[in-house]
Amino acid sequence: MMETEQFTIGTEAHCSDGPCGQVLCVVVDPVHRVTHLVVEPKHQQGRGRLVPLDLVDATPDAIRLHCTKDEFEKLNPAEATDYSPGPGGYGVPQALVHDAVPAGDVAVHGGHHVHATDGEIGKVQGLVVDRASHQVSNFLLQEGHLWGRKQVAIPISAVASFATGIRLTLSKQQVQDLPSAEIEELSPVKKG
Repeated sequence: MMETEQFTIGTEAHCSDGPCGQVLCVVVDPVHRVTHLVVEPKHQQGRGRLVPLDLVDATPDAIRLHCTKDEFEKLNPAEATDYSPGPGGYGVPQALVHDAVPAGDVAVHGGHHVHATDGEIGKVQGLVVDRASHQVSNFLLQEGHLWGRKQVAIPISAVASFATGIRLTLSKQQVQDLPSAEIEELSPVKKG
């Protein structure tokens, strides 16, 4: 049986010397392996850091990072800012903030829209990952989606693309027919 861990968006993250923030998003490479978590200190928008998965340990209550707060602050920033010239090349430059993830990887944010072949069905809550390989097995729909409080773990094989949210190869009815997923059964990590 595959041992899994769950990375729920919004889960508290702790460094070895105290709390350092919460999981803002999960970074996935082109073959659907998690490579990093983005952890952002509370009340410090834009100060998120790319945390490599080898520094991450999922526990029943939180995400534990194998680093101190000072080491956490030295990790690569999760956002980058580019500036473009104002209209017509004149005026005040405009700041463009974007995810600073490794080339080819995708940042999966909580709240990203999930689209079935026949329309939107909900928003991303988190990912279920094989603990050994870091391969994504399922992603989780946020509570309160189309089917009320039923939580659904959608197989990663049903993902057509991560462009403009998550696009599935399944219809709304096919997603509705998936069995209910008890998050506690999938992983020891609970939303903080």
